[in-house]
Amino acid sequence: MATPVVTKTAWKLQEIVAHASNVSSLVLGKASGRLLATGGDDCRVNLWSINKPNCIMSLTGHTSPVESVRLNTPEELIVAGSQSGSIRVWDLEAAKILRTLMGHKANICSLDFHPYGEFVASGSQDTNIKLWDIRRKGCVFRYRGHSQAVRCLRFSPDGKWLASAADDHTVKLWDLTAGKMMAEFPGHTGPVNVVEFHPNEYLLASGSSDRTIRFWDLEKFQVVSCIEGEPGPVRSVLFNPDGCCLYSGCQDSLRVYGWEPERCFDVVLVNWGKVADLAICNDQLIGVAFSQSSVSSYVVDLTRVTRTGTVAPDPMQDSQPPAQQPPNPSAPLRRIYERPSATGSEPQRVKQNSESERRSPSSEDDRDERESRAEIQNAEDYNEIFQPKNSISRTPPRRSEPFPAPPEDDMATAKEAAKPSPAMDVQFPVPKLEVLSRPPVVTSTPAPKAESAIIPATRNEPIGLKASDFLPAVKIPQQAELVDEDAMSQIRKGHDTMCVVLTSRHKNLDTVRAVWTTGDIKTSVDSAVAINDLSVVVDLLNIVNQKA
Repeated sequence: MATPVVTKTAWKLQEIVAHASNVSSLVLGKASGRLLATGGDDCRVNLWSINKPNCIMSLTGHTSPVESVRLNTPEELIVAGSQSGSIRVWDLEAAKILRTLMGHKANICSLDFHPYGEFVASGSQDTNIKLWDIRRKGCVFRYRGHSQAVRCLRFSPDGKWLASAADDHTVKLWDLTAGKMMAEFPGHTGPVNVVEFHPNEYLLASGSSDRTIRFWDLEKFQVVSCIEGEPGPVRSVLFNPDGCCLYSGCQDSLRVYGWEPERCFDVVLVNWGKVADLAICNDQLIGVAFSQSSVSSYVVDLTRVTRTGTVAPDPMQDSQPPAQQPPNPSAPLRRIYERPSATGSEPQRVKQNSESERRSPSSEDDRDERESRAEIQNAEDYNEIFQPKNSISRTPPRRSEPFPAPPEDDMATAKEAAKPSPAMDVQFPVPKLEVLSRPPVVTSTPAPKAESAIIPATRNEPIGLKASDFLPAVKIPQQAELVDEDAMSQIRKGHDTMCVVLTSRHKNLDTVRAVWTTGDIKTSVDSAVAINDLSVVVDLLNIVNQKA
């Protein structure tokens, strides 16, 4: 009888070199948990499919570093704000620039798409919050009240409110219909980095650099509870889809919290450093972090994480009466958001400024469209992710499969499994970081990060190249050699594949060249290896051999 394989609770999925310069912002698509957008100091926005090494699409047009990016709920539009204060919206399905929005006087710190209407909210270092109508290309309303940079914006699930967090230690709630502030939530003693609405109830969570998470009742406008003692500044939080708990991405760990009463259900050690964004898909939590030009992604198996107080209750809470247990998501204590129906819903009504801030269409729009481009880097992945939405399919859409968990082995076994094998293409190399599941063990020694900084090049052929595309389908014994016409017809069958491979190879070599020109040879070589395309390494070695 085969022994069941014990798998890890948390593991590192991959690490990629996302930009030619430093990464300045990133965001995960919350609907799929598989789409990643990164903004860099190279003024580009790059799109990636989680656990695939090559960039899908690169969006250009900004002339200063991209400070904030956000995807809309269907993952069809993306908005990016730059250091200069300009905002650009791209249509990912059409692969083109949609709008350029000008008005902020300082860098864009936060963005969010309205869940139902075609609106975008932006928060800036100039302390202003602006609501933009994408269709009319202009600012609909400006909200003033913060005294420092606005770090995070979130629309409520019903689309009627906007929550804002700022460096002035406050959280504010804005009524879009009335065009005014509904409530201000003081209490934090440091800059507030993130806010998140509960998916169902009138409840708001906020995380701050003061190492606390506060929960706010949006009916009584008062604090519900406060969780203290976070290991560092709180930068990313996410409610479970059913609202049963809150996940907090801490320094090298994931913490699971309840709020009535406040308690920590679980702690999972994940060596992700400062995690920047979280998403949930297929009962797996995806976390992404960035450092310099690299972006790392991690997975936590939520089926092995305690998410309520009934599985593994806190020993300190044994004396609590049953009434103090965390509420059942099916029987909420608070009011539920009333979402508009799918059919016949009225468009979202928002208060508009008396003075017109709308920018009329002009030749400037045409110039922006010429200067902004959506460069498809990987046609195969692009068509798989974006194009099926435009076609009528008689079969249900294909669901993404969960990422397979690597076995729970010691470091020696893990390193052995991570070695490249010529006989097989290792799609999910076992990470070299030893990640321990709960409970946390203080004496455990994680593997040095330097060992796992680079993805081993496990392929023995260029990415996307299929040898069968360039060979005859049937061998003819009587024919000693192919005539030129037959050979050319076989090669033409792989024309599209070859175009994609050459385009990807050119992009990867351009990335290596950009780092090389800075004079940092070691980083350039490391980036070539990290791209995980053997053809790039071969090209680099050929040049070195020619001029040793």
